Amino acid sequence: MPKKMTRRTFLKTLGKTGAFTLLAGLSGYYYSKHIEPYWTEITRFTIRHKLIPADFRRFKIALFSDTHLGYHYQLSHLRKAVSLIMEENPDMIIFSGDLMDNPSAYHQIRETVELLRLLDAPFGKFAVFGNHDHGGYGTEKYRYIMEESRFKVLQNTAVPVAKGRSFIFLAGVDDCMLGRPDLKAALARRPGEVYTILISHAPDYADVAKGYPVHLQISGHSHGGQIQIPFVGPVITPRYGRKYVEGLYALDGLTLYVNRGLGTTRLPFRFLSRPEITFFTLEPE
Repeated sequence: MPKKMTRRTFLKTLGKTGAFTLLAGLSGYYYSKHIEPYWTEITRFTIRHKLIPADFRRFKIALFSDTHLGYHYQLSHLRKAVSLIMEENPDMIIFSGDLMDNPSAYHQIRETVELLRLLDAPFGKFAVFGNHDHGGYGTEKYRYIMEESRFKVLQNTAVPVAKGRSFIFLAGVDDCMLGRPDLKAALARRPGEVYTILISHAPDYADVAKGYPVHLQISGHSHGGQIQIPFVGPVITPRYGRKYVEGLYALDGLTLYVNRGLGTTRLPFRFLSRPEITFFTLEPE
């Protein structure tokens, strides 16, 4: 016959359960605020396509995004990210938007430029606008910082990237939320059948891009949901970042990659959504 639980035993068990729950909650809070947001993951992908020229074999592209400087991500954290990128000796560097969290309240302009100038790549550095870059009257401030840092800002424009006797085409569109993206204008000078990469801050813009001759879209914006709950998924998904949240997608001939970004916004937490720097290696098919 089972032994009857006394009131004292019941209260003791309840106390242990409560203490464990509290400890788990505090540990989770500390981890998601102080550890994971600064635990950068390096992800690597090989991109193969028949239009990638042989001259671009093993061509390495570094992607970073969504630093949201001034919220909880500071220049000291960005300095570490710059070091991680430069350790890889990339051929090209791409920033896919949201440099500052609140441009009107961000004043470390000179220090930011000096730090971003440390990034160097033989085939150039390129950037697009994110929604936070336009917000808070930040449009010109963002453009100034990036251009002074020797990034070329692609706002509904594109450039050919030449290597040897071959080239690929790199396009960038304005932000979907606070800008005016125009992919038709960006691709207006695309010279026939050439491997084409699109930078769009907003990943869900892929549903537009897949109707154009674009082969790889690179995006950020979603932060991978920033907080993910097992068996539930991402908690925070912004507009234009709800359908495609993180990682690699194959969409009707278009490959989409969504980077989780480096900083945080709205809430200073990350859980099961580590900050990320991505390296792509191009290979002819």
